[in-house]
Amino acid sequence: MMNERLLFPSEPSVYHLDDITVIRLEGPDAVKYLNGQVTCDVMALTPGQSILGAHCTPKGKVLAVFRLFRREQDLLLIYKKELTEIQLAELKKYAVFSKVTITDVSDQFDVFGIAGTGTDAWLATGPGADNIQCQINPDRWLILSEKQQPLELKLPECPATDWRGLDILDGLPQFGKNAQAEFIPQAFNLQALHGISFTKGCYTGQEIVARAKYRGTNNRALFILKGTSGQPVNTNTVIERQIGEQWRVSGTILDVWQKQDQVLLSIILASDTQPDSRFRVENDQGTTFTLVPLPYTLE
Repeated sequence: MMNERLLFPSEPSVYHLDDITVIRLEGPDAVKYLNGQVTCDVMALTPGQSILGAHCTPKGKVLAVFRLFRREQDLLLIYKKELTEIQLAELKKYAVFSKVTITDVSDQFDVFGIAGTGTDAWLATGPGADNIQCQINPDRWLILSEKQQPLELKLPECPATDWRGLDILDGLPQFGKNAQAEFIPQAFNLQALHGISFTKGCYTGQEIVARAKYRGTNNRALFILKGTSGQPVNTNTVIERQIGEQWRVSGTILDVWQKQDQVLLSIILASDTQPDSRFRVENDQGTTFTLVPLPYTLE
């Protein structure tokens, strides 16, 4: 069985994250407008801070999970690139009533991940304060650098797919179109990742999200699976859970890291899934997956 720590470099290393979109909101109403659209408390952020959040349908189903950066003059949202067109349209839907401009500025930024033992200390004397820096976990950082002032990182390079593996192990939800408008934010564990405010007031889908919390109606959560598979695994792969002597289709895969036969999955399962549960690829007796404990506590 794989050792998950093998994914974490022994020294600061760089990941070029080319599958990320950067969307900018600017204007006098930018903060207020976005606050009324998303689950996190935008107004509570001060310049230089960042937070996770979700953009939902009126029925409380998640269209996208993002990371938000607040700067002095604007807000930056980062998503998976495949969500760009849909998210721009959704974010602009009511913008005509506010003094806010929303644009895709991905061509103005380079997005990097930096991780590895000693990264915190390296960054303390490294690239400089002009870049947008967000600490994900100890020795793991996300950096946005404006292309007008190119950032030269003389560090060993790691595959971007390995950054996704680290996201999976950190229990961070990343997903594309396959899971859009299927689940409420709590199914992505955003309540445990400070990505939902239950006190800030109204936003799109807020009534449904609040009801799930106070009535205890959410029955899905994000889990981490590790295991082996002799065949390629992707977000369309069907996973089965063992129940007695039978196997039943279970879960929705959000993201996959795979190297040869070693696999990590970020997957939505029933929230009462037991720690000793066993899983496999549908009808494939040669695969086996078990749960990895989440690095945080759910409510």
